[in-house]
Amino acid sequence: RYDPGEGAGAPLTLRFTAPMASQLTVAEMFGPTFQGEGPSLGRRCVFLRLGGCNLRCRWCDTAYTWDWTGVTGTKYDPRQELRPVEVEDAWADLHARGTDMLVVSGGEPLLQQRDQRLLLERAREAHYHIEVETAGTITPAPDFLRLVDQFNVSPKLDNSGNSLEERRRPAAIEALQASGKATWKFVAVNRAEVEEIAEMVGRHRLAPVYVMPEGIDPDTVLRRSRELASAVLNRGWSLTTRLHILLHGNRRGV
Repeated sequence: RYDPGEGAGAPLTLRFTAPMASQLTVAEMFGPTFQGEGPSLGRRCVFLRLGGCNLRCRWCDTAYTWDWTGVTGTKYDPRQELRPVEVEDAWADLHARGTDMLVVSGGEPLLQQRDQRLLLERAREAHYHIEVETAGTITPAPDFLRLVDQFNVSPKLDNSGNSLEERRRPAAIEALQASGKATWKFVAVNRAEVEEIAEMVGRHRLAPVYVMPEGIDPDTVLRRSRELASAVLNRGWSLTTRLHILLHGNRRGV
């Protein structure tokens, strides 16, 4: 829930507290579109993008969901970017878009996992395939876990600018891997980072593993995909592109 603090000059903060009603803090809802990343790449879906994040990735392409201080080079205003939405209203909007797949993204959607339960129950009743995008730093509660078909877990590497303590939480990683519902998707800038990925994959016995090039324009995505391809292939992992970037560039809501 967005809380502007006391007075016009007070710091901007996001606080996720017990709702007065069943609400979510939403950045955007859009679709139908295609899932742009990971094992469901190209599948028709709708997106629910939630506000707030517990990490501060310097290359984040959805910084408008959390960056109120300019960590990524742009300072966003939460009063412009986020809004409270009743869960039933959110479901009505998403369901009217006419797909059978829901992707919940962010930000970090597990910050609001309690408040999503009713919406995910509605989606399951309507026979949706449900995917949740997460950085893997928060352990999903059992009643949330059962509602999700697939977690697209993207542990952050050193290139994100987050400290190791912030970005790697072994208990959350192990719980997600044990669920049998996790796909592991690592954002890499160059071939050298394959070794960093391999260390984490080996330490936690992660599978299946996807590597995705960092980039917010088609040329960068293609160039880095080509650079990473052979190293990823030789490790026995999968390579995922960023279909939405190839199709639309760095546009929102597509």
